Order: sequence, then C-alpha cells, then structure tokens
Amino acid sequence: MAIKTKNASKKRSGPFHILVANDDGVNSPGIRALSEALTSLGRVTVVAPEREQSTMGHALTLHKPVRLFEMGTENGVERWALSGTPADCVYMGIRHVLGGKRPDLIVSGINKGVNLGNDLYFSGTVAAAREGAVMNIPAMACSLDYRYDPGEEAQVHFEAAARYAAKLAREILNNGLPNNCLLNVNFPPRFDQVKGVKVTRQGFLKYSDTIIKRKDFRGKPYYWLGGKLKGFSRIEGSDANVVDEGYISITPVRIDITQYEFMESLRTWDLDLNRGGKSTKKVSAKKPAKKRSQTTTRKKSG
Repeated sequence: MAIKTKNASKKRSGPFHILVANDDGVNSPGIRALSEALTSLGRVTVVAPEREQSTMGHALTLHKPVRLFEMGTENGVERWALSGTPADCVYMGIRHVLGGKRPDLIVSGINKGVNLGNDLYFSGTVAAAREGAVMNIPAMACSLDYRYDPGEEAQVHFEAAARYAAKLAREILNNGLPNNCLLNVNFPPRFDQVKGVKVTRQGFLKYSDTIIKRKDFRGKPYYWLGGKLKGFSRIEGSDANVVDEGYISITPVRIDITQYEFMESLRTWDLDLNRGGKSTKKVSAKKPAKKRSQTTTRKKSG
C-alpha cells in the first residue's frame, strides 16, 4: 500500500527557505559545499555547532545556557554558530534565528563519514534532521563515506555530493514527505565512481567492544570508549550493503519506532499489575467459612 506524501510545497517553483545544520561544525567543508549548492533553490540559513559534535545523538542542552554567534553572509549563505548540539541548532534556528517561521526544508550534513544502520541512533547529523521531522518539517540528512589522508581533504568530493543533495532537495520540495519522516542519504567515497541510486532499508553495523583504560599524571584512571567498525550484517537492500556496492543509499526514516508486529504477541504476556503481592485479576468470591461453636484463643504475634 502506497503512503501518500504530505508537506509538499504545492509545486511552487520557489524561492524556498532552507535551514542547514550538521554535527561536524560550522566551518566543516561538507556544510559549506552543501549550503552553497542549496542556494540554487532559494534562501539558505546555516545554524551549526561552533565545534564538532559528532555522536551527540538527539541531545538537547537543557542544563546550561548556549551562546549564538552571527557569522555574517558568505557566498549567499547566512551563517550562525551555536555552542550546542546539532538538535539544539535546529531548535534554536527555527524558534530564534528564523523568528518562529518554519523553513520549507531542513538539510543536515554533509557529514564526514557515513551514517548507516544502527548509527542513526548516535548520529548528530541524523538527529538534526530528525528534530525537523519531529516538528513535521520535511528533512534530509546527508553523509559521505569520507576517506582521506590527514592534510589532504579533497572538497571536490563534497561538492559533487552537494550537487546531488540539492537535486534531491528539489524533489522533496516538489513531492513532499510523509508526516514525521526524513530521508537519510549516504554517498560512497568516490562520487565519480558511483554506480547509481537505490532506495534502501536500515541495516546493522558491528563494532568491536573496546574500552581503553589509562591514567592521568595524578595516577587516576580515565577511559576511552568506542571500538572500531568490524563490518555489517549482510541484509539485502540495506543501506550498508548498497553503499558498500558503490551506490547512493536513500532510506526513508520515520519518528515512530513502534514494533507493530510484536504488539499482539506482547498482549498475550502476563502483564497484570501485582500490588502488595496481590494480582489485579478478578478472583471468584469464596463462600464464607462456618463459625465454630467453641471459643478459640488467638495466638499473639511475636
């Protein structure tokens, strides 16, 4: 059954207003290439972290204040930096920078490194787009399988991916997305060798279980978390499989993560409350016992 798309911009030609965020930081070459490519569609406003915020997930900064820095307009892009998370940037961008006016589209990226499979739950890039989807604003997250030698970052790879992202953004604006949905887009490392584009499902990545323990100069222990990528589950049609095969992966992702197929089975479990050791299930009333004729002596509790 086909799902009808919503939020289409009524097939208007523009100009549109696009909010751009990321988790690599406001000065990342990925967000510069992306935001400049999107200017072909209309007004572009960047609100991005002042420094890298990778693997922040969908964290919001609620326990301390954040600071917002206006960085001016460059190559037709209005740029702001925030001392917060990627989700903070979208939250603040819409409610403050844009004065509460909803943008036509939110685009996050282009991330230095793919966001595939279960990495969606850790990714700040995806979280920025998800924050828009929570507000029912069409959104897209873009990531590039970025492999380079230190000091030899080649922006040309970002620019090619950015041009395709702008094309896909136009498709979203024309056709819309289902309610509370975002597109997670992942590019292979060499855009000039891309075999094509495939619509995919979410895959599953596998990491080594690594915790590195060290001591500071006072002799107190500290730890580094996070292992190396070991591979991924070979799931036909998954994002990880497709990118590994040299294709661009586009995965529609929804906010509702309910496991509907399991709901009926779950209802067959004994899920009744037990309060004070008593079940809440109705028990048939028993007939009262007949009174004994002789007097009985109660035993004192001790």
